[in-house]
Amino acid sequence: MGAKRQKIDKMQQAPEGIIASEPPSLKSDGDRCVEIPSTLTVKQLADLIKVSAVEVIKQLMRNGIMASINQVIDHDTAAIIASDFGYEVLEGKRLETTSTQKHKRYQRFQEDDTSVQKPRPPVVTIMGHVDHGKTTLLDAIRETKVTATEVGEITQHIGAYQVDIHGQKITFLDTPGHEAFTAMRARGAQVTDIAILVVAADDGVMPQTVEAIDHARAADVPIVVVINKIDKLEANPQRLKQQLAELGLLIEEWGGDVVCVSVSAKKRDGIPELLENLLIVAELEDLKANPVRRAIGVVIEAKLDKTKGPLATVLVQTGTLKVGDPFLVGDTWGKVKAMFNDKGKHLRKAEPATPVEILGLESVPQAGDTLTVTANEREARSLAQKRQEGKRLSALKPPKPLSLSDLYSQIRDGQVKEFNIILKTDVQGSIEPIKTSLEHLNIDRVKVNILHSGSGSITEGDVLLALASKGIILGFNTRPEPGARQLAESEGVDIHCYEVIYNLVDDVEKAMKGMLEPTYVEVVEGHAKARALFPIRGQGKVAGSYVTDGKLTRGALARLMRHGEAIFESSVSSLRRFKDDVKEVSAGFECGVGIEGYSDFEVGDIIECYRKEKR
Repeated sequence: MGAKRQKIDKMQQAPEGIIASEPPSLKSDGDRCVEIPSTLTVKQLADLIKVSAVEVIKQLMRNGIMASINQVIDHDTAAIIASDFGYEVLEGKRLETTSTQKHKRYQRFQEDDTSVQKPRPPVVTIMGHVDHGKTTLLDAIRETKVTATEVGEITQHIGAYQVDIHGQKITFLDTPGHEAFTAMRARGAQVTDIAILVVAADDGVMPQTVEAIDHARAADVPIVVVINKIDKLEANPQRLKQQLAELGLLIEEWGGDVVCVSVSAKKRDGIPELLENLLIVAELEDLKANPVRRAIGVVIEAKLDKTKGPLATVLVQTGTLKVGDPFLVGDTWGKVKAMFNDKGKHLRKAEPATPVEILGLESVPQAGDTLTVTANEREARSLAQKRQEGKRLSALKPPKPLSLSDLYSQIRDGQVKEFNIILKTDVQGSIEPIKTSLEHLNIDRVKVNILHSGSGSITEGDVLLALASKGIILGFNTRPEPGARQLAESEGVDIHCYEVIYNLVDDVEKAMKGMLEPTYVEVVEGHAKARALFPIRGQGKVAGSYVTDGKLTRGALARLMRHGEAIFESSVSSLRRFKDDVKEVSAGFECGVGIEGYSDFEVGDIIECYRKEKR
């Protein structure tokens, strides 16, 4: 606890004009222990230690921290406040979990014989809000002029670069945004060791900044905050630091453990300090790899060049990739004919954490595919053919991702220990009460984890994050964008939208307890457009229609659309081709359609046939 006390003593003093009274007297009514999560709100801490939120806020002020009742504080700060009120903080479990997670992150290429492992350069991903200076920062590090070559000076592709700092190398990945970063994770490629979060001092925290933080946390990588554009007159770094603290990113200056560096990327100010801090963080991560084994890497980007054929930018993760090596990558294969670094220089070999562009592929792989060097070309070709066949078969029976309906069975079988949720609401004010309610639903030792929350419609980035983290998406008074809906359907990501908070929380709780009733989704079978109207004795009018897509089936559920709005729902009561009753009519044919309970058709009406399937 002494080390934490020193950390909190380093925080800013209470602003002038705030009178901080004496700290409360310590209570000692027996052994009182409390377990504190990595982050929590002031209100949650007050509930945990059974004092009023006002008392907690006062105690935070005595320690130089201005916080509101709904503000998020980190574990170390909460531990100090709890100890001030006479509680002993249980930390072993938390520390063990963090250590275990970090160990697992770097366990993928660990060898039994650790003597063959050598330190490797860190791989750093730069993320942040658009136009906050991500690529300009990389230019300053590389002392090049990349941004000017980009369309509209906004990064259009993924680039991988390596820089040498006093004999130590750092590999940088410059991405178009956190969505590309997460799309690779969704394909199983965990390539990043450190995430740089670039935030403009004049703009402050923006929506994409919050998303980048959540995506970096989901990947379980340390975050280094870079406050850019400090040379601007509108720069307000103190306000920015407060905004970051409210998001749970407490910088070292304020007693946290997040490294923060202020820079001016255009003027090249603060760059040496940033690089020095990156090397320190990398040293703490203890990054190692075996350079003498067969190489394994991951595809950062790939393309088809008109003159050179298929090209792939590969980040070598372990082993050494050499010219002439046969390899398997995704469901294709090849042999390294030539390799180039980011400056276009020919290389004969590439060691761990080195990005290279390689020639010699049979076809273009996908970003996120794993490259593995094989014993010979025959083995590479054979394995590629097996993967192509496996891919074809798996496409016929795709794996079922996590959904609310099968959550309980996976919990019961021990497959789920953490239930990841992406939460989107119509307004920012709805997020906190929903998050608080969901985070209290810890049933059967399964933790509810809100990976990302935000206001606005459900986007493709939300779907990618859910796919990468094996989570589900919950929407409150908001709907998915068309592209997001299509991506979710193709990838099998579960999206549930609600209009009442109670129903949202209740469904999650029931799913965790195995009590949720099955839900049904609509599957559209076809559409037909009314071109003419025919009176039928005793039945009113039927619609002479042309089936535009899919098929119409007698007895199927039907919805009548007029001017884009559904005006009646029932079922197809009759279906005729010329004078014959038929069971179904396919696209491209005309037919007479009768709807059960409806006869007021108009020319131009759209008849939509659909069925309901259990989710």
